[in-house]
Amino acid sequence: MRHRRLRLQLIGALAAVLALAFSGAAAGSSGGAGMGRTAPHKRAQGGARKARSDPFAGRGMWIWELPLSGGGNLGSIIATSHRYGISTLMIKSGDGTSVWSQFNSGIVSALHASGLRVCAWQYVYGRSPAAEAQVAAAAVSRGADCLLIDAESQYEGRYVQAQTYITQLRRLIGGGFPVALAGFPWIDFHPAFPYSVFLGPGGAQYNVPQMYWFDIGTSVDNVYSHTYKFNRLYRREIDPLGQLSGNPPPRQIRRFRQLSLAYGAPGVSWWDWQEASARGWSAISQAIGWPSGFTPYSGLATLRRGAHGDFVVWAQEHLISAGYKIRVDGAFGAQTRSAVARFQASHGLQASGVIGSLTWQALLRYPAAHVRWTKSGARTARFSLTMPVPRSAHLPAKRYEIPRSLGAGRPPR
Repeated sequence: MRHRRLRLQLIGALAAVLALAFSGAAAGSSGGAGMGRTAPHKRAQGGARKARSDPFAGRGMWIWELPLSGGGNLGSIIATSHRYGISTLMIKSGDGTSVWSQFNSGIVSALHASGLRVCAWQYVYGRSPAAEAQVAAAAVSRGADCLLIDAESQYEGRYVQAQTYITQLRRLIGGGFPVALAGFPWIDFHPAFPYSVFLGPGGAQYNVPQMYWFDIGTSVDNVYSHTYKFNRLYRREIDPLGQLSGNPPPRQIRRFRQLSLAYGAPGVSWWDWQEASARGWSAISQAIGWPSGFTPYSGLATLRRGAHGDFVVWAQEHLISAGYKIRVDGAFGAQTRSAVARFQASHGLQASGVIGSLTWQALLRYPAAHVRWTKSGARTARFSLTMPVPRSAHLPAKRYEIPRSLGAGRPPR
């Protein structure tokens, strides 16, 4: 613990020095005078302006510990970013209720002056969600272009806490500020995780699943098909997060990029700067073509009686908006099956009681009902619901496809 505190103190001290050194350059010229103006630099500036409405478009790189990324030298970080076509840096700004001083207005201003977008990311735990929201809002006040919520195993089952975090966050930063969830990619592995809160009404507008195929032990093709099969249900823009950590083969990194094009992803980001090898940097910037003979998976997850999990919660919330009075409990039982069959019959679909791609397409035309989760409660009105947390919130994870707590506290050694 003493070692961790010392490490964070060093991070804060170095960040403060860097901010002081570069804040003058940032304030002196919006073009970044003194830092060099190359053609890639100009392209990055143009890309930042073009994608201002979508800060996750383009190529992004995650920074966990600033002193371990480019030696903590902003000049080196800026030059490397332009060299490899990085348009957005995702810099850690907080861990739970702790603010990380490496994310400050001086550094953000210097990076902005060089033509880079800067997003803040925070690892959250759910123990003090309102205070965690305050930490996130502090990063926004320091000039962040967007915010990424790294919520993982600690938030499983915590619907009330997730709701508190999102509600307080939006109260502090506004409903339009760009927010993304960066969570587990395989939704069916985590039936208790409140995706429907983080990606639901008033939540994150973007979805940045951690698609670490090399850690998961699967192929690039499979990490895409499995991730998109479930994540598409939440109707948020998907911007895949790939990995350079672990030194995956360059051909797999290039394949990941190719499939991002095939799946129509506006942006791709990479975890993470301090663990990236030279061959990894090269692989994210080499010219690639369209994947020859490849057809992306276009289906949606099939749900039937006996299914449990947040994707069932999501379906039930849409059924309520479609006019069916059912309980939102994350369990696909007889009541839900009956509602699905009646919905299908009324929409010219086969009344099988099974939610497949065609039924999802019809169901997702309705907005999700906004459920207010409580530790105990009862349904109140048709479109304003108060309910106890769903039964599925008590289910264990089927498996942790990526290392748990990756990005929390200190990196593993």
